Amino acid sequence: MNTSVRHIEADVVIVGAGPAGLAAARAATQSRSVLLLDDNPAAGGQIWRGASERALQSLTRRRETGPLASPRIQRMFGVRIFAGDAARRALRAETATGALQIRYRDLVLATGARELFLPVPGWTLPNVMGAGGLQAMVKGGLPIAGKRIVVAGSGPLLLAVADVLRSKGAKVVAIAEQAPARAVNAFAWSLLQHPAKLLQAAALRTMQWGIPYWTDAWPVACIGNQQLERVMVMRKGRRVELECDYLACGFGLVPNTELAQQMGCAMQGDFVKVNDAQLTSQPHVYCAGEVTGIGGVQKSLDEGGVAGSVLGAAPVTALAALQRSRARWRRFEASLNHAFALRPELSTLADDETIVCRCEDVTWGRIRAHSHWLEAKLHTRCGMGPCQGRICGAALGVMRGKTGWQVESIREPVFPVRAETLAALGARREENS
Repeated sequence: MNTSVRHIEADVVIVGAGPAGLAAARAATQSRSVLLLDDNPAAGGQIWRGASERALQSLTRRRETGPLASPRIQRMFGVRIFAGDAARRALRAETATGALQIRYRDLVLATGARELFLPVPGWTLPNVMGAGGLQAMVKGGLPIAGKRIVVAGSGPLLLAVADVLRSKGAKVVAIAEQAPARAVNAFAWSLLQHPAKLLQAAALRTMQWGIPYWTDAWPVACIGNQQLERVMVMRKGRRVELECDYLACGFGLVPNTELAQQMGCAMQGDFVKVNDAQLTSQPHVYCAGEVTGIGGVQKSLDEGGVAGSVLGAAPVTALAALQRSRARWRRFEASLNHAFALRPELSTLADDETIVCRCEDVTWGRIRAHSHWLEAKLHTRCGMGPCQGRICGAALGVMRGKTGWQVESIREPVFPVRAETLAALGARREENS
């Protein structure tokens, strides 16, 4: 099969059409043309999946930005960026019909985040799902009316997921939050500094009246024959079994930094390091949103707005206002991460027979014999499947501690692509070298 290579040149390229990417596009389009790319079939990202064009216009509106439907913004969906070259200002991508070679003057990476999964015995049973993953499937049409669902993990996302499930007719059996009550209560009091967030949280809990909300609680086993039947939850030192049809479980978010790392952007801990203008260590490469820190929608909007305003040469006063707002939401980010920090007990959930690497069927008993990531990878194939350690690598960072267990060697392609795509783009690179 011969794969065609399409060449595109663009002024500003934005990878990711979630809140940060949309905000960057609206701000940059004041004086620049923008190419907005996403591997999903529509804009909105994970948080605004399925939102109408009118809703997205409203959600991203600011006085200093242009319309989201501006003719200066060209959109392309179903585009998977799998490699970048900061020196050549180029990206390589795949679509359903061929390969893309994209040249840019400036680049904004707004690649978002994914859920953190922690393996427990039985977590590979059908109907054990990520909290955000189940929410996305329900928004996409999965029927759950009358189904019994346990929502578990950590963070405010649990309340939002429970609300979506309840609104679609599911019976939410319980919400199990691993953080201790004192931390959750302290975070609730801190929301007095963010009245909109406080009202949102209060409205969610009011609508969920009657649904048990347990703190100091987390799943320790999933039980069933052909599919999930019960979840065993540790609650304040005691084990409780809950009958259910689904478990929606997520222990926070992991930033999608692979593309930025592959392009050579410096890291600060788990996140991409940026300056006050959202510029990374690579010239002409900016990052915004959850790749720089997990802090919620408003932080993502502000960071995208800052990057787009810098690129679009926005007035100094408008940029300064965005930076002040961004500082406020970064403080919110710090309080959020402190309140919902993962407890040490979560590192001991798996037994020796629990599969940790689902791509290669590698159990915890085989992995724990090794002292660091590379050794485990070489001896067990852990992290060598299609996800390239995106799931098991993050889990092992919690289970074994960060030191020595970060995924190494992030190389092209950062996502699985067709062999013919690599061949076509590889041949083109040889011709141009």
